[in-house]
Amino acid sequence: MAQKTYAGKTVDVNEEGYFTDPSQWTKEIAVEIAKEEGIVLTDQHFAIIEFLRKKFLAGETLSIRSINHSGVLDVKTFYQLFPGAPLKKATKIGGIPKPVSCI
Repeated sequence: MAQKTYAGKTVDVNEEGYFTDPSQWTKEIAVEIAKEEGIVLTDQHFAIIEFLRKKFLAGETLSIRSINHSGVLDVKTFYQLFPGAPLKKATKIGGIPKPVSCI
């Protein structure tokens, strides 16, 4: 396990930079991680990040399909907000471990 400092807070991360303790996450940290990923966060970004965090903390499996049924936004918009690997980027920015569905 490693540690990284974002927004003046040191957090526990794995070798890929994903949080190992989601309770250490803050919106200020999310903004810094997003910047590293080349993303400027908007209210729409935060809406889907909050949705993913809520599902993860409830013990639910995260998947692209669940985004489509979220009522927050559709998959096409999700890909536009988090280009490249949307679920990986969104969970990393959201301070939750990488989903098992992501390679």
